[in-house]
Amino acid sequence: MLLPQLRGALIERFGLPVIVEPSEDEPTATFTVEDGLPEGLTLPAIIKVAGDGEEQVVRADVLAGALHAIDPRLKEAGWAVRRSGVVAGRVALVTGGAQGFGEEIVRALHASGAWVFIADLNLDGAEKLAAELGQRATPVKVNVADEESVEQMARTVVETTGGLDLVVSNAGIARAGSVLEQSLAEFELSTDVNYVAFFLVTKHLGRILREQHRFAPEWSTDIIQINSKSGLEGSNRNGAYAGSKFGGIGLVQSFALELVDYRIKVNAICPGNFLDGPLWSDPVKGLFVQYWRSGKVPGAQSVEDVRRHYESKVPMRRGTFGADVMKAVYYLVEQEYETGQAVPVTGGQVMLSS
Repeated sequence: MLLPQLRGALIERFGLPVIVEPSEDEPTATFTVEDGLPEGLTLPAIIKVAGDGEEQVVRADVLAGALHAIDPRLKEAGWAVRRSGVVAGRVALVTGGAQGFGEEIVRALHASGAWVFIADLNLDGAEKLAAELGQRATPVKVNVADEESVEQMARTVVETTGGLDLVVSNAGIARAGSVLEQSLAEFELSTDVNYVAFFLVTKHLGRILREQHRFAPEWSTDIIQINSKSGLEGSNRNGAYAGSKFGGIGLVQSFALELVDYRIKVNAICPGNFLDGPLWSDPVKGLFVQYWRSGKVPGAQSVEDVRRHYESKVPMRRGTFGADVMKAVYYLVEQEYETGQAVPVTGGQVMLSS
């Protein structure tokens, strides 16, 4: 992976996230990644770089606002320090980014100065969102449960920006139903999208992060799984979903132990119910409709009764908002001492205890 290696070397030299884009211009610097960067190299630059049997011409530069360099006083501690403007200038990818929590995460990251890949099976929605946001937003079609599709997504990242700094594995699906009645196909769909997909996304994007680390050993990166409160406690008549989310936290903890060697932090955010999003509110297949039809809420006479029931279960008396999740995202990216954690964002509905 030549371009992630180059990006890592540039990050190591300048202490800032760098965008590496294909270019047809005449190069101003030529070198091999193994030999290292020329002493006088400045950014922006048109670079002809070779290595691992590859040769490419790229434009390398720092995005406006990416002013948060590694604090030299803490280099001996090994981990880069991120101050305010946590994601400014960084490259992020959000799966399931065209709607729901994913869309809100994409909008917030972009507004905070990040370059964002909007990865979604719904390419039309991703393209519309990218067109609305303008520069620094790239739509990518992906089926997160299909390895070939995830591999192509990873190639698109490398070919567009040279690498990335933040992966938000947000794509998910919920199929409510009794264990006595639910079909195997619906159970497997939940497992594939909520569990297997996190493995695939981490595998192929994690390889990019590892290659960057080879040349930027003090630069930390992040993989964040958007899990659920159902990953922290069981969910009645929703076992396929809860089981896949419990399993996701197991993957988070296991991947964190392995990838910490590459300065990759792996954490999960466990939101409460996003009652205003399509997962819940879709009038045809949303959870309000599913739960009403399945009888999960005893005595509910309407979809609105189901909604009121779920609002009443939250001490804060409301569903989770995208802004609540984003505060957790910023915290996990900024902090330098936690990995393998599952952070609840539930309005007090789930309280952890030892």
